[in-house]
Amino acid sequence: LGEAADELLAGMRDGSIVNRSGDTYKPSVTRGYEQSLRIHLLPDLGARRLDDLTTGDFQRLVERIRKDGLDASTVRNAMLPARVIYRRAIQLERVPFNPTVGLALPVEAAQLIAATPTGDRVIWATAFYGGLRFGELRALRWEDIDLAGGMIHVRRSWDEKEGVVGPKSIAGTRRVPIPALLRAALELARARRAWTDGLAFGRTYGTPFGSTGVYKRARKAWKAAGLDPITMHEARHTYASMMIAAGVAPKELQEYMGHSSITVTLDRYGHLFAGTHEQAALKLGAYLALAASSRTAGTRARVVV
Repeated sequence: LGEAADELLAGMRDGSIVNRSGDTYKPSVTRGYEQSLRIHLLPDLGARRLDDLTTGDFQRLVERIRKDGLDASTVRNAMLPARVIYRRAIQLERVPFNPTVGLALPVEAAQLIAATPTGDRVIWATAFYGGLRFGELRALRWEDIDLAGGMIHVRRSWDEKEGVVGPKSIAGTRRVPIPALLRAALELARARRAWTDGLAFGRTYGTPFGSTGVYKRARKAWKAAGLDPITMHEARHTYASMMIAAGVAPKELQEYMGHSSITVTLDRYGHLFAGTHEQAALKLGAYLALAASSRTAGTRARVVV
């Protein structure tokens, strides 16, 4: 990782390595990456092989940094160089996967949503608090949103060329619970819309919001507010990590995310269910102890833990 970091910084300085927009990195960004690498990443992981590091290694580092009392933006910024290093490593076929994908990073969701333009806030709120995919957000209709029942019914997606299409998989057709923060955003957006049975977030009744405009407006607003940008897909990852932190079980998360199988959910987010096996062992131990106690007392009991 240390050698890859040196390559990254050198390429950022001479312009041979550019960002995802194809632009050269500003000197201030390069200095920020160098500082994050020197302070947070390299002391613990610098000597490790790129193809040996796991998501768990980076997650443990994130948790250690958070314990130091650093704010959410600092923790997220600390991982940015690693993400760029691994995106480049995959392009160069040095590693088969990116272990920085799916990390449970602290995200100031409410602050990011509040900073976006008024008309876009409900879109980002549904991404953060509902976990819908980008195409699903574009195709969502008011009749899919059951505010009284507290559920969003995901029934379709939007393809740039084909228009309305089915969800990504059979499991993509699903129900997603509406938390209080999202309900408030949806109610406000509905009150402001001129239509109540077309596309919920569309520019018109039947025209979805633009595929690039919502990103451009958000990035501009976040930059002005001094906030780090995030993508819709990262917002979806944030939704998953918040659901896990709230105690949602893997099978439930699979259903809400619309994953094709529980294997996909566990492969992507299994490391975030830290402590689940310990809790299971404690429950089993308690059950066995109670069962043994019942046998000793000469009784047969159905023990519920």
